[in-house]
Amino acid sequence: PGAGLIHRIAAVITFGYFFFHLFNLYKEKKRQRISWFQFVFNSQSLMFNKQDVKDFIATMKWFLGFGKKPEYGRWTYWEKFDYFAVFWGVTIIGLSGLIQWFPEYFTLILPGWMINVAAIIHSDEALLAVGFIFTIHFFNTHLRPEVFPMDKVIFTGTMELEEYKNERPRDYQNLMKSGQLKKVATKQTLSENAEKIYTLLGFIALSTGLVLIGLIIYSMLFGYK
Repeated sequence: PGAGLIHRIAAVITFGYFFFHLFNLYKEKKRQRISWFQFVFNSQSLMFNKQDVKDFIATMKWFLGFGKKPEYGRWTYWEKFDYFAVFWGVTIIGLSGLIQWFPEYFTLILPGWMINVAAIIHSDEALLAVGFIFTIHFFNTHLRPEVFPMDKVIFTGTMELEEYKNERPRDYQNLMKSGQLKKVATKQTLSENAEKIYTLLGFIALSTGLVLIGLIIYSMLFGYK
């Protein structure tokens, strides 16, 4: 019962930030005064485009020693993949979770066997998300030599200008040419105490995640009789 209660509280929180994100997208679209098509498919959005395919191929060549490091733009292809993995994941986990949470209502319009299907989808999507986070996402975000042992951008919302110039040269050049660099640049830096707090928060989150994935593996190996 305790695990179920915690699970449902987490679900409500997840629905909260998911719809808050959708609301922020709507506000941003309204602020730019453009159509939804332009908002979703412009060159600065998180939607995949031809450049991502080129960047992916160039990155594979770079990994294998057949080319130089690609010049990435504002968003890399793996960041876009991360974003849509979460967007898709929250939608699928949310809907399948609601079906299990309120089966009496959903079976008024769905056949009863959909409850079992929802349970499978819910658990498999959750396992997929955890596996992805602690392999692909974890490597791309925290184990890169430039930011190891942890990328603090998630807490600060800023990046050193020189680092941005090296990591996102294509977008840096675009900002320079358009005269937008001064608008997005800031002299604000973290205090020493804030740096320590963010670092502590990051390692707490990281440690919690590693413990949880360890428990998941343990339960899979030894939890069933």
